[in-house]
Amino acid sequence: MIISASRRTDIPAFYSGWFFNRIHEGYVLVRNPMNIHQVSRVDLSPGAVDCIVFWTKNPGPMLSRIQELNNYNYYFQFTLTSYDKSIEPGIPGKKHIVSVFKKLSEMIGKERVVWRYDPILLTDHFSAEYHVKWFGVLAEKLSGYTEKCIISFMDLYKKAERHMKGINLLPLDSGVVEEIAYSFSVAASRYGIQVVTCSENIDLSRYNIKHGSCIDGELISKITGKRITCKKDPGQRPACGCVKSVDIGAYNTCRHGCRYCYANFSRDMVLKNIRLHDEKAPLLYGALNMNDKISERKS
Repeated sequence: MIISASRRTDIPAFYSGWFFNRIHEGYVLVRNPMNIHQVSRVDLSPGAVDCIVFWTKNPGPMLSRIQELNNYNYYFQFTLTSYDKSIEPGIPGKKHIVSVFKKLSEMIGKERVVWRYDPILLTDHFSAEYHVKWFGVLAEKLSGYTEKCIISFMDLYKKAERHMKGINLLPLDSGVVEEIAYSFSVAASRYGIQVVTCSENIDLSRYNIKHGSCIDGELISKITGKRITCKKDPGQRPACGCVKSVDIGAYNTCRHGCRYCYANFSRDMVLKNIRLHDEKAPLLYGALNMNDKISERKS
């Protein structure tokens, strides 16, 4: 079984204590976001978990306890963009995040730290030229600390559209996308980094950019030393190349407050759920009640 931790929230940044408690107890409870009374009990024992994929913008809180993952195979999807507080209000300073990225890479190996520069959105300030310039700066700083960068272009989900009010988004037509892709590819190759796309239909192979996977069966096979054969995840978008995984996070719990976020409905809901978080509880937030039905999640 492959564990996704998590597309729905930043577990390394905000819930690492809870996560380590869960792996030590050997299981976690996860509510179905489409049916809150349907609860899965997910086996987190080393024998049941092939690989853990962490999604984060700041894994710093995990680093002092990373050795507690020694019985697991894992890697990190590490988002590091060039946006400022107007788009990513809750992210620490980028100099600090770059240093965290390097430290994590030194601890676990560059092949297990995948850089994400996404989503790419355009405004009057964050122009194509802006992205090209600062992507190059970041690529130089991360040279030798990662092997791959995943990029994607902004899709305006309904939740994200609500958060983006007041920001004048500019269109991302195919010409602009190809201009950015070409420049990113040139910069990345200069620093030994491969660029791939996430959930994009556009063919950028002429710029040496292939369709990629975030929950990546090939990378997992490489890390585990055994061939992992998994089907495409049917719960993701058609253009998504990810293999099937079990997500253990919960929506409306991430405190970064990114304007492009699709995982939070509102700030008030996030604050409410944070107050219900108990580091020692099997659920990320809240408690079981008499209407809940718990079932064992099949590997």
